[in-house]
Amino acid sequence: MPAETPDSLRQGRRPGAAVFAALAALVLVSACRRAEEPPVAEVRPVRVMKIETRAIGDTVTLTGNVQAQTEINQSFRIDGRLIERSVEIGDRVKQGQLLARLDPLNEETALQSARAQLAAAQAQNVEARTTHGRLRDLLAEDAVSRASFDQAEALLQVTQSQVQTAQSQVTLAQNRLNYTRLYADAAGVVTARGPEAGEVVQAGRMVVQVAREGARDAVFDVPAQVKNSAPPSTEIAVTLADDPTVAARGQVREVSPRADPVTGTFNVRVRLVDPPVAMRLGTTVTGRMKLDSVPAIDIPASALNRAGAGASVWVVDPKTGLVAARPIEVRAFDAARVQVTSGLSPGDLVVTAGVQALRPGQKVRILEAAQ
Repeated sequence: MPAETPDSLRQGRRPGAAVFAALAALVLVSACRRAEEPPVAEVRPVRVMKIETRAIGDTVTLTGNVQAQTEINQSFRIDGRLIERSVEIGDRVKQGQLLARLDPLNEETALQSARAQLAAAQAQNVEARTTHGRLRDLLAEDAVSRASFDQAEALLQVTQSQVQTAQSQVTLAQNRLNYTRLYADAAGVVTARGPEAGEVVQAGRMVVQVAREGARDAVFDVPAQVKNSAPPSTEIAVTLADDPTVAARGQVREVSPRADPVTGTFNVRVRLVDPPVAMRLGTTVTGRMKLDSVPAIDIPASALNRAGAGASVWVVDPKTGLVAARPIEVRAFDAARVQVTSGLSPGDLVVTAGVQALRPGQKVRILEAAQ
């Protein structure tokens, strides 16, 4: 077999090199074509609703408890050491019932001292009265001088004043001794208690709180939007939380002008009209009231898109089919619906399904429009 020369080898390789060169050119041409062709924009199908303004008057449900219209803080009028408190929370008390006692030792001593001073003043007054009578008789007989009689009369007036002063001191000391005993001003139920026996209490400090019998209130903590939307003359249907068949009619009696610094709610007291016996003090109740009908926009909760601290929805431009995020302000919401106060206008198309997969400026295809 003849040997191959280098020239013959080069000639045998030329067809393969040409094939490789042609393939490389084809690859470069196809790559250039793909670079020149723009990517196809993704069109996402979504469901939307057309915004309409309608009158909304919600029925709001609130939870509260029954309290007395009047609660009295029973306290001592003087300082002292508490030696006894005879009632506890939940006890029923009658008017005039003994609630607590202070150590009366100091007041008893002061009373004894005042009585002794009164006795001394009365003795001096008796002596001055006797002297005055004797000198008066002698003056009639010209047996004593007028100056001596005037001096006896002045002494009599002084001793009479001393008796009156001593009598006042006895009365004050007796009152202070009486103040060591604390009695109930009215019948009711003990709802709170203060210091324990052995503590030194100051005058005016609450020892026992008594809720007066009689009129009762249902007390609720109400959000600001509910308070502002309530009609002027609000009637509330109040029922027991554990037994809705026990009901009473309520009328708003008092609304706190200041919000709670922690919860931001307002305290509302509702007077119960002829409440049943089962609505005892401290029981949990549920109140329902109808708010004023106001123009509002209502959207499904699925349309809400929370971003950071605010809320927004996706709004579709009907001409271009592109979506944009629209910030909104929410008035109220629950698991199904959201009430919007601003940010939307009648006629806007709001995405109600597929909101999580959207981005600003994305093109969408509307599946259906919900009214």
